[in-house]
Amino acid sequence: MLEPSSQTPDYLISPITTPAPPSPPPTKPNQFLSLISNRPSLRVTSEFDSDSRVFFHKVSCKLFDDLAKLKLSFVNNVKREISGSLLALTSKHLSIHYDPEEQNALIKTSFDVGPKLQFKAAHDVKAKRGEVAMVANVADPGYAVEVSSPVPYIGLPKATIRFPTGEVTLEEREDEEVPRKLLINGILKGPILNGVGAAHYTDEELRLRYSYKDESLSFIPSISLPSNAVSFAFKRRFSPSDKLSYRYNFDSNCWSAVYKHTYDKDFKFKAGYDSEVGEENGKAKTAPMKMKVQFMLQ
Repeated sequence: MLEPSSQTPDYLISPITTPAPPSPPPTKPNQFLSLISNRPSLRVTSEFDSDSRVFFHKVSCKLFDDLAKLKLSFVNNVKREISGSLLALTSKHLSIHYDPEEQNALIKTSFDVGPKLQFKAAHDVKAKRGEVAMVANVADPGYAVEVSSPVPYIGLPKATIRFPTGEVTLEEREDEEVPRKLLINGILKGPILNGVGAAHYTDEELRLRYSYKDESLSFIPSISLPSNAVSFAFKRRFSPSDKLSYRYNFDSNCWSAVYKHTYDKDFKFKAGYDSEVGEENGKAKTAPMKMKVQFMLQ
């Protein structure tokens, strides 16, 4: 009689596997190269004004993963002459606006120097003038104090106090009759009758304005004192793509109406009527028709 073998059969022996070599650590992508390799999105806007018969063009794109924005704007007439060009580079802390025709640049910067303190500065290269300002957020929310002064220094600095319902500005100005005088300007706003009421006091003129707005209707009357100039604006949205705007000034009998239709996000159409009604040397003033067509490509 055969005795069972004490050896384990070959098919029951687990094969010896060689461990796989460790995978190399993942390489971190170069952030600078990724910012450069990403193609910036380009947006082109062209608008035609039939009254002045000129085209307004704007070309803009975002750079460095939306950290900065480059914008070029210029005017083109029917003779294909280009004028009014302006090149702007803007970011969170720095903006540069360059005018090629004037060969001038306006530089603005702002940054935080503390938890509740901000520094702002502006400089006109050609005029060799500018302004510096300090903004302090004294309380939250919406309370701040701003002190600004022109460079070179002229007179007292301008002070602005901001609060949730408006702001007050104290500024010293020179006049022909009075060498220097202190002016007080301010804005006060708040909810009134399901809308927002605002009072603007600037250069000894008070302007009262009421604004009511819902999903389909906007109504904005206003009056200026002491001139008693009354005007109102009316906007009606018929659909998400159709809107009508109307404005009338009672003191000058001047009114305008604009119809806007949006076909999609890249194409908009505007047509309107702008009139100056009244008598001029015994004749009615001309009432030109205006039409604007806006194309947007992104």
